[in-house]
Amino acid sequence: MAFEEYIKDKKAIVLGLDNVLYPEKDYLLQVYYLFSEFMAYSEQLDSSKIIEFMQAEFVANGSEGIFEKASSKFNIPDKYKANFSLLHQNARLPLKLLLFKQMLSFLQELVVERKTIFLLVDGDPKQQINKIKQTEWHGLEKYLKVYFTEEFEPKPSSKSINFILNENKVKIDELLMLGISDLDRDFASKIGMEFLSVAKLL
Repeated sequence: MAFEEYIKDKKAIVLGLDNVLYPEKDYLLQVYYLFSEFMAYSEQLDSSKIIEFMQAEFVANGSEGIFEKASSKFNIPDKYKANFSLLHQNARLPLKLLLFKQMLSFLQELVVERKTIFLLVDGDPKQQINKIKQTEWHGLEKYLKVYFTEEFEPKPSSKSINFILNENKVKIDELLMLGISDLDRDFASKIGMEFLSVAKLL
């Protein structure tokens, strides 16, 4: 795919992380796998049944409340919720996280065209840094300027973008934002930044 039409009039691109550059499920499912193995070691539970349940629950209903559901089904003591949360922050993944193929090509095109790449990441910074460290960037990581919305104010607050604009001497009409959610779209609209859904590239 030719990306020039999207970036030709822009100086910089603002990107999210989860489900924008890579599928978030690739991280979460590995966390669930590691937790199931931990339960097998600590409580002598059947890890294969736990991970099978958590995978099916995630596909059907997402990640919300997944520990509580697994705890109820397998009688996992509540004390392990802290371990489950901590794994999200510091899990050492069996497999590297892989960028969407189209987004890898897009980032490579941005570098060739000498566009600045801002990675504006939502969520817990510790957890997100852990993801970033375990992503296969193909050498692109040195071209990323990383910011975390939680260090300013969560979207749709414009404080993070205003900081990026001021620090990098970029104007709002020189930015293109790539996102996936309605919140991303509303965030861009609120501050007058052009928005492109990642769905058009994938």
